[in-house]
Amino acid sequence: MPNPKRRHSKARTARRRAHDALTSPSFSECPNCHEMKLPHRACPKCGYYNGKEVIEVEAE
Repeated sequence: MPNPKRRHSKARTARRRAHDALTSPSFSECPNCHEMKLPHRACPKCGYYNGKEVIEVEAE
């Protein structure tokens, strides 16, 4: 199995890790109840997705 002959510099390691930062999730507005939800997922508040109720949500 091949092994590296020389160690990588700190700058090269940092350059590789420059894209590893975490990003916050994006949100979109539910067209039914206007709450913020994750895109392409059913709304956790009202249970609607694409204009149809897909999840039964308990009333508060």
